[in-house]
Amino acid sequence: MVAEYGALQYGRPFVFWLGPRPRLVVSGPEVAKDVLTDSTGTFRKGSGSNVNPLSRQLLGEGLVALTGEKWAHHRRVISPAFNMERIKGWIPEISAITSSMLDKWEVQGETRAEFEIDSPEEFHTLSADVISCIAFGSSYEEGKRIFQLQDEQVQLALLAMRTFYFPGFRFVPTKKKQRRHSLNKEIRNSLRRLIEINRKKCEDSKNLLGLMLSASKTDKEFKMGIEEIIDECKTFYFAGKETTANLLTWATLLLALYKEWQHKARAEVLQVCGKNKHPNAETLSSLKIVNMVLKETLRLYPPALFVNRTFTRDVKLGKLDIPAGTQLNMPIIEMHHDVNIWGANAEEFDPSRFADGKSYHLGAYFPFGIGPAICVGQNRTMVEAKLALAMVLRGFAFDVSPSYVHAPMMAMTLQPQYGAQVLVHKI
Repeated sequence: MVAEYGALQYGRPFVFWLGPRPRLVVSGPEVAKDVLTDSTGTFRKGSGSNVNPLSRQLLGEGLVALTGEKWAHHRRVISPAFNMERIKGWIPEISAITSSMLDKWEVQGETRAEFEIDSPEEFHTLSADVISCIAFGSSYEEGKRIFQLQDEQVQLALLAMRTFYFPGFRFVPTKKKQRRHSLNKEIRNSLRRLIEINRKKCEDSKNLLGLMLSASKTDKEFKMGIEEIIDECKTFYFAGKETTANLLTWATLLLALYKEWQHKARAEVLQVCGKNKHPNAETLSSLKIVNMVLKETLRLYPPALFVNRTFTRDVKLGKLDIPAGTQLNMPIIEMHHDVNIWGANAEEFDPSRFADGKSYHLGAYFPFGIGPAICVGQNRTMVEAKLALAMVLRGFAFDVSPSYVHAPMMAMTLQPQYGAQVLVHKI
């Protein structure tokens, strides 16, 4: 990773060049807090027009990719879909979908005392089903084709982002370019059909699509065109699925490695929820150890490795004079593993760091970001992950499979390169 190599070679901060543009790498809780909570517009979200155009098709003009006034407009429209009361209303659906996954595990457990699962595969399917249900009111089967297309689109986007970009290269006809356009067109058409099928039903509902459609009809301030809605659907399909699935994958793996925490978390679930009763909004809030496990998992394996901002004007940052247009890189994972913040055991899994609601410097721990651009879906991710993990712990125990190879890899999110195989047995 450039940030780690540069820090070892040059110390902190340091500058490297990404094509024709300088990128300043800084770290430390105070500077992270100042930059990410800035409300003056000095630090623009993301890198705007500097994003490789070949990778833009993945998220289109959705919330993750937008900046400036357009981002603020979309944020105002989408935020109401993620308030905690609305998320609590989705708990029965999340619970039912998780039960369906565990029923399949039960069937496997009937013929074998122990069986192997690949956690990413299981939890991506689970998260995809949840997203389809709570966002669009459709079954997973209706949205399955979109996820398959997006998976291929991710691979092409990753290839594009790892390729040195020459201005004008996007106009050169290649097979990969043709496939990218074909995928983008098919995904957008599929989403357009899904929107039309669910339009009447969704306008009367409180899910994401329903809120966007309703706002577009009734309030000029919150109006979004159909193409904008499609872009947000693409973002939610991808970002919502990836973040939750990866959190559950890493949490399951860590609990398989650190059995004492698996036992503690299971004991808490059984004490709070019992053996047969599904968690609800009230009992979820009582699962303190499960919450600690998820927070520590996000510390060790945050969804993104770094966050970028762009200076919109000349700024003096400490002793440095930074010209406008400079891109700022803050490595989240480095701060999450900093021994000066987390102690000598910073590389170890220790959920007790978050015991009794213990908090850290605002700029030391931010798996979902902080400030105005904090991830709009973080509460949904945490509720879904907490509920699913509690239900898994209640019925199953797990160990690391001998076939597992530890190789974290940054794709669009931080994920295990060769899967995360665990051995599961019913309890």
